[in-house]
Amino acid sequence: MTALPEDLKNIAIKTPKISAAVVCPDQETVLSAVKEAKDINLINPTLIGDKNLIAETAIKLNLDIKDYNIIETSDREESAAVACQMASENKIKIIIKGNLHTDILMRFYLKKEFSLLEGKRLSHIWHMTAPELKKPLFITDGALNVLPRVEIKLQILKNAVQFCNKLNISKPKVAILSGTEDPIDSMPSSIEAKKVMEQAHEEKINAFIHGPLAFDNAVSEQAAKIKNIDNEVAGKADIILVPNLETGNSLSKMMVYFMNACAAGIVIGGKTPVVVPSRADSKNSKIASIMAAVVAIQN
Repeated sequence: MTALPEDLKNIAIKTPKISAAVVCPDQETVLSAVKEAKDINLINPTLIGDKNLIAETAIKLNLDIKDYNIIETSDREESAAVACQMASENKIKIIIKGNLHTDILMRFYLKKEFSLLEGKRLSHIWHMTAPELKKPLFITDGALNVLPRVEIKLQILKNAVQFCNKLNISKPKVAILSGTEDPIDSMPSSIEAKKVMEQAHEEKINAFIHGPLAFDNAVSEQAAKIKNIDNEVAGKADIILVPNLETGNSLSKMMVYFMNACAAGIVIGGKTPVVVPSRADSKNSKIASIMAAVVAIQN
């Protein structure tokens, strides 16, 4: 089993018993992760969903949840609405997705009546750790924004930099990913990467930012040296800003399945961070995602 990331854990536990809404927790790995997060005083969860299904799931896991606050709902849509209402009323600080599709939960999160957007663009970020990595690697956005234009990529970049700041990375190194290190018309993502870099520099975002960079040039100092790429980011990237959802999604899952990485994924940019694990994610990945959400709310 992949180890929990120490950087997330050490900062998350500084603010114990964060109030959390768990939407449709009738899935074994989700409920198990929530139970463990509660046991280490990370969160104080409210379970929202079908009480019978939640109880059946707890029995399968031999978990005692009699002291949990449980809100009975009739379906997944109502569960999502209740969680978003609680976030709107400041009754909870983070939302954890259980056994429902992400689009259902996020559809309610986006409703104006809940006022959860705060004028920012939502984006997803993965905090990736693996035995082979010397430091965490952040991948954004591989789960929410499908094909963001330049202006949206700039907002995704800002969200990622702010999240890194909460992990005491004061000036993160951002690689804007493409398939080449040179902007060429035949590869639109490389042209966009250059534009994002230029706009980021104009806005004086507090990060080292370079693009386009191919993945090897972003994370391998040897590859960057061989190709004579010399800048603050090449070979040392903290954040990988991907050109589209498919790239980010594939990259993170290749790391999970080929490198035994722990993927902690959350949606940031709104009032309340949202933990949006895949049903196939491990329990430790889900615990790490909860930790990431707790970190995201800290000042």
